[in-house]
Amino acid sequence: QVRLVESGGGLVQAGGSLRLSCAASGSIFNINAIAWYRQAPGKQRDLVATLNRLGSTNYADSVKGRFTLTGDIEKRMVYLQMSSLRPEDTAVYYCSATRTWRGPYEYWGQGTQVTVSS
Repeated sequence: QVRLVESGGGLVQAGGSLRLSCAASGSIFNINAIAWYRQAPGKQRDLVATLNRLGSTNYADSVKGRFTLTGDIEKRMVYLQMSSLRPEDTAVYYCSATRTWRGPYEYWGQGTQVTVSS
């Protein structure tokens, strides 16, 4: 079993920055990728960025150039640095993990709220 705990959310003005953290515990040796998803009110949950065990990252087009995913799965910490935030980035952000390389993501954190004011 794997447990994921997010932190770092909050309220920020448009143009500002936040850093989200995801702390992993449990059977992390099984995990090959960690991702951040987000879900805005009334919308589906969308993939934001992924990091695999080899250190490769991928980003949704909507966040490319603004968000940076760093960390190390083996060290059990992953970070999402978010810059140039926009009101449309407002959502609950979830950390997730998978034993495969591309999903489906089977382990989820409780989420952390990010609110960007205009």
